Amino acid sequence: MKIIPLSKVEKKEVHMEGAMGAWKQLPIGSEEGAPVYSYRVFTVEPGGYTPFHNHPYEHMNYIIEGEGALVNEKGEETPLKAGDFALVNPDEKHQYRNKGNSPFKMICGVPKEFE
Repeated sequence: MKIIPLSKVEKKEVHMEGAMGAWKQLPIGSEEGAPVYSYRVFTVEPGGYTPFHNHPYEHMNYIIEGEGALVNEKGEETPLKAGDFALVNPDEKHQYRNKGNSPFKMICGVPKEFE
């Protein structure tokens, strides 16, 4: 077993084309011995967003705090708030946007090969 306080996990800016004001932490992943899934935490600053992208694996999200939106490949936005879960299936084009005045923070579970 491992206990990993999020406050002790390095926060790295997301440097991908199309991202702005997004930060990533990796509290549980392959380095910690995770057998199947890695859990990342993304923090998106007010006005910020993740890249508009797709990939060949699913990810499961839990919104920890803030208000945001999940954008689909048609550009349609679905509102998200603390306490919501979201599933993005493989190859679905998507983007997360902060729609509030405070940080938008979410847990993102992915297969460990794609952490």
